[in-house]
Formats: sequence, structure tokens, C-alpha cells
Amino acid sequence: MADASASMTLATISLIGFTLLAGFYLTTLNLRWTLVSVTVTAVLVTQLLRKLRRRDALTERRVCVLVLGDIGRSPRMQYHALSLSKHGYSVTFVGFPGTKPHQDVIGDERITIIPITEVKGLQVGPRMVSYVTKVILQSLQLLLVLLKTDVQSHILMQNPPGLPSIVVTWLVCGLRGTRFIIDWHNYGYTIMALSHGPDHPIVRLAQWYEQLFGRFSSHNLCVTNAMKEDLQNNWNIKATTLYDKPPAIFKETSVDLKHQLFMRLAKTIPQFQVCGERPGGETERTAFTGRDPSDLSVTLTSGRPALLISSTSWTEDEDFSILLKALEDYEGFVKAGASLPSLVCVITGKGPQKDHYRKLIDTLSFEHVKICTPWLEAEDYPVLLGSADLGVCLHKSSSGLDLPMKVVDMFGCCLPVCAIHFYCLHELVKHEENGLIFKDSEELSEQLKSLLWDFPGCEDEGKLGQFRRNLRASGGQRWDQNWDQNVLPLLTAP
Repeated sequence: MADASASMTLATISLIGFTLLAGFYLTTLNLRWTLVSVTVTAVLVTQLLRKLRRRDALTERRVCVLVLGDIGRSPRMQYHALSLSKHGYSVTFVGFPGTKPHQDVIGDERITIIPITEVKGLQVGPRMVSYVTKVILQSLQLLLVLLKTDVQSHILMQNPPGLPSIVVTWLVCGLRGTRFIIDWHNYGYTIMALSHGPDHPIVRLAQWYEQLFGRFSSHNLCVTNAMKEDLQNNWNIKATTLYDKPPAIFKETSVDLKHQLFMRLAKTIPQFQVCGERPGGETERTAFTGRDPSDLSVTLTSGRPALLISSTSWTEDEDFSILLKALEDYEGFVKAGASLPSLVCVITGKGPQKDHYRKLIDTLSFEHVKICTPWLEAEDYPVLLGSADLGVCLHKSSSGLDLPMKVVDMFGCCLPVCAIHFYCLHELVKHEENGLIFKDSEELSEQLKSLLWDFPGCEDEGKLGQFRRNLRASGGQRWDQNWDQNVLPLLTAP
């Protein structure tokens, strides 16, 4: 039905174009042909709008969730889709394929994923030509995809990236009478400024584009109160703050589940194996856990290393040389005789700078610190967070106005963090309450030293234990309640 409607729409648009061209030619002949041309064009445009806006009984229960990026690496948009489904909406999820989405998204019969291709512009000539052609081709593809879907009550779009999706989505919403919601995760132009510089013409154009067309949405969501104020004060855009909150899957992991995960990881990741012991032996042991063959009980080993975890998109707003330098200092502390455990540092994620940092990691020669950079399935990631001893966040917002979702997930697992300072981080990380905030590698290394002193004896004592207790006591709102309070009223409003 949708494909047939899209074909009719394209045919009508083509006919309108032909009529306009013919009319332009015929107007040079006499006034009669001018009137005929205008009349035919008006009739065709009216018919087109009727087709585009044709609604049925289910239209108000359909929502499109759009991200011009990898769906599997867009957790907040996946949570939006799941929340919509729980409230009985049929969800069309449009985005790039790549990383496998969470199983709950894949298995939800109300969620239909429509993959779109990340197109490339012309690969010859100046970079500007390549960029412009990419935007044009991506716009045409997105326009066709959105017009092929059934009429939606709302389109909920992630920004960034907003070029060209804001304009295309606004156009489709205008043609079809659909309400347009932008979920502001950050500003696209500030991310572009990391590689091009703030004064580059493309960056200035992107800023103008976001500021102008961002005002055309029906509603706006954003991730912090600081961003809400910035949107209102500088761009005259009114937004509702929807803080990232962890879904129920992020929680502390039981010892049995830790062992099961560590056993799976030990098959391919040497850092999880017992030193000098091959996986798959007669005893079930990992670097952190062991199963007693007599009663099959699982315990954490007394001399285990501390498990440090950091997740990243390996982009320019995260400087992992800070962590590597801090680990180098930590190695020095242990060699100098400090009462500190060995460390296994797990850095998860995919991104453009991963190969660069892996090469740096390969040059390091540590005796007491081991580093691995695996990619985890969506189902394993929360289990690993709930199994870790300490989290590290190196996310520095390009705008200074968004918050790292990785810390939100860590707090859902009652995992204390050390996070690098930037403006508005205080909305999430409370220094000396649920974690520590640092400014450089030296400060981070000292924090690792103080938190892990006499580990694992300090696990339930000292600052590390105190932070865990505070996180448990604070509990906090989960995604579902937060979404119901802030987003559902926007969808049901007249």
C-alpha cells in the first residue's frame, strides 16, 4: 500500500514538473495558455497534498523514529522506539544498518526497521564538491524513504546529525500534516568544529542551518537543562529536558552471571584468562572468578585484578591519551611498592580513532596493567558494566551541553566513575558523592590510586564502597518513568 502510494506520489510530482515546464513555454504564446497551465498545476498540487495527507484510523498510532546514523549505536533512539511500542504505537525505525540493535528492538513486532544507506558524494575534485553532492544524494534518498511510509502522527528525529535530515523531515512533515519532534543530543556544528575549526565556512553554515531550521519543529527534546537554556536564550527554541536514564537492563551483576560472562570472554580475550592457563580446561576459572567443583558455587578470587571499564565512540571529543598516561603512572605506583592490585582495563566501542589508539596501546609495555578493546554485543555490555569495579569517562562534550550516556549506564549498574570535567557535568556526576571528576592524567592516576588502595579489601570500604552505597541508596528514576512523564504528553497533546 505504501509503495503504491509512493509511486503515485512520484508520478504526480513528475506531472507537476512537466506541467510547469510546459506552462513556462506556453506562456510565451498567449494568456489563455497561462491560465490553463496555472489551473492544471493547482489541481495537481491539490491532489498531491490530498494523497500525501491521506489518513486512516491507525495514523495517530504510528510514529517514525529517525536517526541518520547507525541504529545499533544509537541507544537513546532505541529506547524511544521501545517506549513507543510499550504504549501501543507502531514504530517505523529509519537509520543506517551496521551494529546489531538490542534484541528487544529486533524482536518487537511493533517496530519495523527500515535501513537506509550512508551515501558518499563524488570522490573526485574538491572536498566541498564531495560534501555538497553527498548532502544532495542523502536528501533525495531520505525524502523517498519517508514518503514511502504510511502517514505518521509524529516523526521523532535525532540531532545531530541534522544535515540534511532536519530540512527533509520538516518538508515531509509539512506535506503530510505530521508533527515534527527533534531530540537534541548535542549540536552538529560543534562536532564539525573539532576537525575543521570554529571559523570554517562549513561550520558557520552548519550553525546557521541548525539555528534556522531547528525552529520549524513542533516540539523539541534535549538532554540537559544547560542545553534547554542555551536553545531558548540563543536560538529561541523551546525544549523539554529528557535526561538520559538507564533502562532496567542496567543493574548490578550477580557473581554467577559475572562468571558466565567472564568465561565467554576468556575464550577470545586473553586478559580474562588465568595467567598461564588455557581456557576450556578442567577447572572453571577466569582472572576474576572461579567455580568450586565440589558444590559448583562461584566466588570472586581473592587476588584478582581490579576491572576498570571505559566505553567510547573513539571520536575527537575523547582524548584517550589521558587514560593511557594515567595507567602508565599507575604501573609506576605498583612497581614502587604501593598496595595496589593489577588492573584489567576494558575499553569498549567502535569509531574512527580506534586503530590510532590501538597502535599506541601496542607500544606500551606494562607488567601490572592489561588493556583490551573488544566490541561487545548489546546484551553483554550491561552485564560487564555491572561486573566492573570502576568506570572511567573521557567524554568532553563538543558543546559543553550534553552528558555522557555511558556514565548514566554505569550509574544504573551502581558503578562509581572517574569522569573528565566539562561544563554541566555536575548535572550528572556529583564529585565525592557518586564519583570523582578530574582535569588531567595526573589527577586521574591519583584518583585510581586512592580508590583502589588495598583492593579488593577496599571494595566495600573507603571511597569506592561509599560511592557504591550512595548509588544504591539514590536509586534514581529509570528510562520508562522518565519517558512517560516527559515525552508521552507531547504525543497525546492535541
